[in-house]
Amino acid sequence: MNDLRSPAPTLEVDGLVVVYPLQDGRWLRAVDDVSFGLAAGEALALVGESGCGKSSIVRALMQLSPHSRGRVRIAGTELGRLSRKELKRLRPRFQMIFQDPISSLNPRRRIRDILEAPLRINGRLERAEQAKRIRAVLELVGLDPDSTLERYPHEFSGGQCQRISIARALVLEPMLLVCDEPVSALDVSVRAQVLNVLNELRTRLGLSMLMITHDLAVVRNTADRVAVMYLGRICEIGAADDVLSRPAHPYTACLLSAVPIADPDRSVRRIELKGEIPSPMSIGSGCRFRSRCPAAREPCATSEPGLNDDGHGRSVACHFPFAVQA
Repeated sequence: MNDLRSPAPTLEVDGLVVVYPLQDGRWLRAVDDVSFGLAAGEALALVGESGCGKSSIVRALMQLSPHSRGRVRIAGTELGRLSRKELKRLRPRFQMIFQDPISSLNPRRRIRDILEAPLRINGRLERAEQAKRIRAVLELVGLDPDSTLERYPHEFSGGQCQRISIARALVLEPMLLVCDEPVSALDVSVRAQVLNVLNELRTRLGLSMLMITHDLAVVRNTADRVAVMYLGRICEIGAADDVLSRPAHPYTACLLSAVPIADPDRSVRRIELKGEIPSPMSIGSGCRFRSRCPAAREPCATSEPGLNDDGHGRSVACHFPFAVQA
């Protein structure tokens, strides 16, 4: 297995396997031997179609559900070996921003109470210092504390609620932010504003960010690196500019060819996928993408490709990389 970890990583995921039991006694392997790392101040986007395993990775990372095998480390501490008490002490170091900003905030609580709760639960700061910290994080996300603290979530727009969610995540001074589709529920006109807030915070605070998304426009605006997933495994990982401008894996090329371009003078060759999507219950031998791949050849049916480093910071799980271009 290749070592995909970044230097001095904030987050290390090594050989992660997540398996779910089904009612008929079988098991669903949602994440299969996934490894990646995230350095201090770096943003990594995890992309792929629905059902590829992105959310299962997040649940394992946040310790919301157990993983079957592998290791998840935050700043060198393996989360799977911690007791509940030890995990609670470490949780302030990694926080999450959810997809739906409105439903993630308690509608019966004022914003002041919502932002005080993490500090109170974790025993952080005296009451006067808590108030200062709350005002500071609201200003960081571009909200006026005086006109925000005494109001309720329903009095704000979706974009403002997401800023409040970001402030709640920042109030404990984390080193890692996990952003689960942070702008997909927002209007197009508001998405850029929220992404700019995240970019500014990453630069100012030195935060590491793991972005879960299916929107490649978000990847272009926020990520240093991108990892593309297909059926529970990473099929390509590398610098975002390289992967998005010249995809090496046929699946990545297919994803990029489906992105609309708002330029009437520029045409993109759409790559049409044919064939059946393999069942995650019975993937079979060879490459997982071979039944849909326009570049599939005989070795693809018998041998599953490993994630091989090309020597330039990109790793690709394909027997014939660069065989298809968007």
